Amino acid sequence: MSAPSPTSAARPLQAAHSIAPLRDFIVALGRLLDEKPDEPRILKEGGALLARLVAHDDFLPEAYAQPHPTYYQQYLLHADSTERFSVVSFVWGPGQATPVHDHTVWGLIGMLRGAEYNQPFALDATGRPVPHGAASRLEPGAVEAVSPAIGDLHRVSNAFPDRPSISVHVYGANIGGVHRHTYPEDGPPKPFVSGYSNATLPNLWDRSKDDSRDRVPA
Repeated sequence: MSAPSPTSAARPLQAAHSIAPLRDFIVALGRLLDEKPDEPRILKEGGALLARLVAHDDFLPEAYAQPHPTYYQQYLLHADSTERFSVVSFVWGPGQATPVHDHTVWGLIGMLRGAEYNQPFALDATGRPVPHGAASRLEPGAVEAVSPAIGDLHRVSNAFPDRPSISVHVYGANIGGVHRHTYPEDGPPKPFVSGYSNATLPNLWDRSKDDSRDRVPA
């Protein structure tokens, strides 16, 4: 199979035109968390906010939508200053998948482009990961939740063998710095810290680009 081209994950109709919807989502989620809600409320109301964000594919900068020919990419889009939450774009190259893994914090997954399979797992009496129910297929606009309280082990894979898919994930921590685990079939859990695929962040705060009619000539 040939490697995906650098622009193969780009939105097919036109380039992203405004990052404002992402900024609005982050501000709204921060305000929700300011109220110190319990986790069920975070997942319900935060999930509704994420569903609103991914209902329209017009906000993700192309630099954070690029696949890698070998590895899925986890691009940090925003980390709360007190690490209450983080927002990332996951870019899946053709056929790419995660190992079975946990999160240790609540998480929300919003499908943006393409499609992916989410297969839940549970540990059997020997500590071996086994599928727990059927895999769900996420189409654009769909949102799912994970957490230690409702089910925290899963494996995610691109539903397509021939093109990239992209989802937007929100976690209740700076997920790139959280100590987590993968769960191989033939051994004990393996600790890992995921980090991020990018070294720079998108500029959420340049409001001059929101509407060209409001710009002042240089």
